[in-house]
Amino acid sequence: METITNNICRYVASLDERKHRRKEGGFKAEGTKCVLDTLPHFSLRALYATEEWLIEHPEASTPLSVKASRADLRRMSSLTTPADVIAVYDIPQRTLDPGCASSALVLALDTIQDPGNLGTIIRVADWYGITDIICSRETADCYSPKVIQATMGSISRVSVHYCDLPSTIQEMNPPHVYGTFLNGDDIDTATLSDCGIIIIGNEGNGISHPVASTVTSRLTIPSFPPDRPTGESLNAAIATAITISKFRSKR
Repeated sequence: METITNNICRYVASLDERKHRRKEGGFKAEGTKCVLDTLPHFSLRALYATEEWLIEHPEASTPLSVKASRADLRRMSSLTTPADVIAVYDIPQRTLDPGCASSALVLALDTIQDPGNLGTIIRVADWYGITDIICSRETADCYSPKVIQATMGSISRVSVHYCDLPSTIQEMNPPHVYGTFLNGDDIDTATLSDCGIIIIGNEGNGISHPVASTVTSRLTIPSFPPDRPTGESLNAAIATAITISKFRSKR
């Protein structure tokens, strides 16, 4: 079994940063649920765990398992309270089918910057059967530890693609492009399809003008009651959950 060196600890810890994930082509998952959910779906480089964890989880046994002390895991971890297991995986090469939005719903994220929001959005997409998300290059990295934690394993079932959103949406040529705005058609009464692209905008600025130019249907989630003063807008992840739920309820 491999011995954990200072270089290994530094390498795993370095995957907290996007530039190192890109350079190394790898990412990490921490915690029992996250590791067990992702283990069957990604190419494993190494699994570091306490001896107790390895004994309790024989189903995760692999030649790439490495016994680690809690001190080692603390040095590798991005969590305030380190877990008993950390897995390091290859970042997969995902290919987007340009015709996928003609037969299914695809989510598009325009500069979602909060890792927690992105992780929750991936989890919501998984819950509602959306398997592809296209993101602007300014959107948070889906392989950051905070995003991986927030997806609760859903990153295994949802493919996230980074691209130039306006040109990619045009190239995909979907039958419908829905955008969420503060002023648009009431989503409760609007005609919604079971295929096309749904765009969610940045937490503070909404959908940018270049991306908005691709929208064919502007949608709004109404507050209740309509004439009562409310907060300026909904959290991006909450807005995503409500929006996709409305689409699925009309299937």
